Amino acid sequence: MDQALESRSRTLIVRGGDSVMAYLELDRVAKQFGAQTVVDDVSLSVGKGEFISFLGPSGCGKTTTLQMIAGFLDPTRGAIRLEGKDLTAIHPARRGLGIVFQSYALFPHMTAAENVAFGLEMRKVPRAERAERVRAALAMVGLAGYEDRHPRRMSGGQQQRVALARALVIKPSVLLLDEPLSNLDAKLREEMQIELRQIQRTIGTTTILVTHDQNEAMSLSDRIVVMSQGKIEQIGTPQETYEKPASAFVSQFLGKTNDFAATIDRATAPAKLVAGSWSAPAPVGLSGPVTVSIRPERIGFGDTGLSAKIVTRIFQGNHWLFQCDSECGPAIVIRQNDGQSQPAEGETVRLAWRPEDMSVRGAAA
Repeated sequence: MDQALESRSRTLIVRGGDSVMAYLELDRVAKQFGAQTVVDDVSLSVGKGEFISFLGPSGCGKTTTLQMIAGFLDPTRGAIRLEGKDLTAIHPARRGLGIVFQSYALFPHMTAAENVAFGLEMRKVPRAERAERVRAALAMVGLAGYEDRHPRRMSGGQQQRVALARALVIKPSVLLLDEPLSNLDAKLREEMQIELRQIQRTIGTTTILVTHDQNEAMSLSDRIVVMSQGKIEQIGTPQETYEKPASAFVSQFLGKTNDFAATIDRATAPAKLVAGSWSAPAPVGLSGPVTVSIRPERIGFGDTGLSAKIVTRIFQGNHWLFQCDSECGPAIVIRQNDGQSQPAEGETVRLAWRPEDMSVRGAAA
């Protein structure tokens, strides 16, 4: 399990049992605008070559955090370090970071090649080397042959590729992506997610993405930083944050979920976790009232379990979605379309799941 060790004295990231030195560190970074705290003591350690996504709703502080890394905003307190060097006193243009904005911010009067070359010109890269790096960058994003085309004659996806090539051609230490795919239609956005991840894996650039799209974060990221109201709710791999949400916010924000009120009964031996007529061995370290979170696709119909009535049954192609009224409240169940008959609306069923497929939140024993 990945863990970010987030204090000033901890500069290692533990991944798969191996300790890796942190490359980019946010150490208790905060940002206030007047009396309002927008980012509240955010700490994060990022390994070299990692793809990290800041995920959360509008106003959660993710874009402000990205802008502080970029240098467009100064932290109210805290430090941002790259390879141990404090960035907060360094001008944005001298941080060596590549940035792709939501609007792409291409120069309309410049060709694709001229847009990509702009950063190299500012860095006084010799003409011959500049031309070769621009050619290679455009080829890398699938735009070989588009060097002389202006943005107005390019599709949204092509403009996005030009913006990405412009950010990568300078060989940035960190690539910052501010909702770069949000202006694309659903099909193109999915295609660009695949391309972006392949490019990032090929070149190995440390990448920070800001997004409100849960699917995008899970598709692209090595780890996800889930934020709410300026604070980090959870840091983990896509699978960890989805299957083992650390809070009610993460459980509800990241995909569909079911939260059932349950109780840990330690009067029995062994102790039991009980939700209505469903029960399982109690987890260690918790007692009293708890909340059981279980994803819809992890719930099955069986002979034992939580009693429920099918309220609505919706066919969605490769799966069925069931809205149920259970003895512990509303429930959503997603079952793959395997060609077999499915419970009908109005039918009474039993909902069951494996203990390892749920997460339990509550007070410590």
